[in-house]
Amino acid sequence: MFELNLDALQNSLKLWLDEDVGTGDVTTMSTIPSEHESKGIIHVKDDGVIAGLPVAEAVFALVDQSLRFTARVPEGAAVKRGAVIAEVAGRTRSILLGERLALNLLQRMSGIATRTRQMVDALGGLPVRLVDTRKTTPGHRLLEKYAVRVGGGHNHRFGLYDAVLIKDNHIKGAGGVANAVRTARAQIPHTMKIEVEVENLDQLREAVEAGADIVMLDNMPVPVMKEAVDFVRRRAPHIVTEASGNVSLETVKAIAETGVDVISVGRLTHSVQALDISLDINERKGEIR
Repeated sequence: MFELNLDALQNSLKLWLDEDVGTGDVTTMSTIPSEHESKGIIHVKDDGVIAGLPVAEAVFALVDQSLRFTARVPEGAAVKRGAVIAEVAGRTRSILLGERLALNLLQRMSGIATRTRQMVDALGGLPVRLVDTRKTTPGHRLLEKYAVRVGGGHNHRFGLYDAVLIKDNHIKGAGGVANAVRTARAQIPHTMKIEVEVENLDQLREAVEAGADIVMLDNMPVPVMKEAVDFVRRRAPHIVTEASGNVSLETVKAIAETGVDVISVGRLTHSVQALDISLDINERKGEIR
C-alpha cells in the first residue's frame, strides 16, 4: 500500500479542525460529562473502497492522544454496505470533537478510491495507466491523489512545478506548437519532460516533429484518437500518448482500446460522490452480518 506523509498534513489538519471547532463544541460540552467514555463505531452505508483510515486516525490523535483508534479493514479494502471499518474509543467529548472532520475526509477519499477502482476494473486489464489531474480540491491535493492510488490508479503531475505541459493557451501565447516546445526545451533541465496537448492531427504532427516527449490527445473522437496513436507508433514510438477529455466509466475501455499509454481523468477527483460513512456511539447501527 502507498504511504501517506502524515507529518506534512499536520498543519492542514489543525487548520481544518480549528475551522470546525472554533472556541469549542458547545453542544457536546453542555450535554456530555467530561469523564464519560464511549466507543465510536465507524461504518459504511454503501458499497465502496476505503481510503483515508490513517488520516482519520491522525485527526482523532490531534484531538486527544489518549483516544484509541482501531482500523477494522485494511486501507484499500472493498467493503459492502454495513461493514464496520474502524472503531475509536475513549472520552466521548473527544470522539465527537473529531468526528466530523475525520468522516468528511474519509468520505471524500473513499469516494475517490471507489470511482478509481470502478474505472480500473472497467479497463479489464488492458495495458494502460489511469491517472488523475490537477482538478483537485484546493488544500486537499495530497489526500485526493493518494486516494486515487489507493483505488488502483496513478498520479499525473502534482503541480505546475514538476513537468512542462503545453496546453492551448500556451500554444497561442507562444505562437504555435513548435515554438512553444523549442522555447521550453531551451529553458528546462534535461531531466524534465515536455508534454503537449493537441486537439487534431495537424497539431499532433507538429508536436511530434518538434520533439515532444508526451502528447495529450484532447477530446478526440475514438476513431481519430486511434489514427493519432497509430501515427505516433509509426513515426516516434518513444513518445508517450495520453488521452484526456470527457472520459467516463462508459467510454474508458473504448479509449484504452485505441492503444494509448495513459488515460487522464479529471472526474476521479473534481466531481466525485463521497462514500456514505457514519460514526455511531456504542452501537453497530445498520451493520449487515
